[in-house]
Amino acid sequence: MKILILNGPNLNLQGRRDTGVYGSQTFESYFETLKAHYPSVEFDYFQSNHEGELIDAVQQADGRYDGVVLNAGGYTHTSVALRDAVSAVSVPVVEVHISSILAREEFRHTSLLAPVAKGSIMGFGLNSYRLGVEALLLICEK
Repeated sequence: MKILILNGPNLNLQGRRDTGVYGSQTFESYFETLKAHYPSVEFDYFQSNHEGELIDAVQQADGRYDGVVLNAGGYTHTSVALRDAVSAVSVPVVEVHISSILAREEFRHTSLLAPVAKGSIMGFGLNSYRLGVEALLLICEK
């Protein structure tokens, strides 16, 4: 099993940015914990603040990975192009968010990705990523 964790804009600041919402653990630290929890899964990780790089990563994941866990950050609510990329690939993509986007500002309530992702997980802190991995494991069992 090979899974790509894909993070969008500002997630490189995890652990420092708005810790009341996102917590104080860095993503790199959490990623090590996630890998240790799933020793039989091969993980790759990519983060970018640039929309086109995220689109390229989704497209390149097709045929190379069994699944993608995607936290698109602010692009969740704005990027038709990223939505189109997720829609165009056959690799299953699970959308995740550290916070509940429905409990945040109204402009964050709409996800352009949700209709084309296999599912959406939000509000469980960094454990949203673990739940995204669990979802992919279930999807790939079928």
